[in-house]
Amino acid sequence: MEVSSFEEIAATFKERIERMVWCNMATVDRRDRPRSRIVHPLWEGNISWITTRRNMHKTKHLAHNPYVSLAYIADVAKPVYVDCKTEWIEDLALKQHVWQLCLEAAPPLGFDPASIYGRVDHPDFAVLKLMPWRIDLVSPPAEHLVWHAPE
Repeated sequence: MEVSSFEEIAATFKERIERMVWCNMATVDRRDRPRSRIVHPLWEGNISWITTRRNMHKTKHLAHNPYVSLAYIADVAKPVYVDCKTEWIEDLALKQHVWQLCLEAAPPLGFDPASIYGRVDHPDFAVLKLMPWRIDLVSPPAEHLVWHAPE
């Protein structure tokens, strides 16, 4: 069933993704082959942030195709699928915002990024912004709840 606004699914979406914390993220490589890995997104409403390094395979994949697909499956009967467009964040103030989100979120969602990256202005510290264009909440036997971002 299509829902017209993110607010219609926001509470269920938040509950499911926060129960799982980690998810699978699929990208497409430069030869159009799929590749998946486990990532730890932090969500603010319907926008997500992933802290990572820029020297990873996903950097080349996202340069080829900026779209990703996330799968959260804590309960096989209630998975969440999120299809997103991505964007690398270069702005230091926005990186600082994401750094603070990591620090302020309660565990297991939150963590200290300094333990991985050292400092917010470290050249290895990268932030990937995920902007969903489609979110699918599966709840058999009921219909899927599907939200599409306005175009």
